[in-house]
Amino acid sequence: MTSRPHIRTAARIVLAAVFLGAGVLHLTVPGPFVRITPHWVSDPALVVALTGIAELLGAAGLMIPRLRVVAGWALALYCVCVFPANIHHAVSGLTTGGGLGWAYHGPRLLLQPVIVWWCLWASTAIDWPFKRPQAAARVPPISMDKI
Repeated sequence: MTSRPHIRTAARIVLAAVFLGAGVLHLTVPGPFVRITPHWVSDPALVVALTGIAELLGAAGLMIPRLRVVAGWALALYCVCVFPANIHHAVSGLTTGGGLGWAYHGPRLLLQPVIVWWCLWASTAIDWPFKRPQAAARVPPISMDKI
């Protein structure tokens, strides 16, 4: 059985690869990202470029031990911040009749909290749910003999 450190390392590498790929796409093929940017964003092309840079920096940060936790928190915050764009993408795709439909958007929207958790866990910012809180570890178990 693979130990959790190996699973966490693999999760971190996969996450870094996903953000690396997304960052490269944001910078090299910005058109699709600009089109799904909500109308209230004043300069969609600039925001797409900045998000691409953020994704690249986050991916790199995950692989540098002293930056790993900060990168995890930054990527988790990033995922929270882009959630409105994901909602806009889903709603606009459904209202215009184009796009990928709920088979894509439903799971994507539902998995966003999992991706936030993945950023935090893979970066070692959190251990939940795999490690008991310290307070719970100090409380001795109740013995059935004393009941």
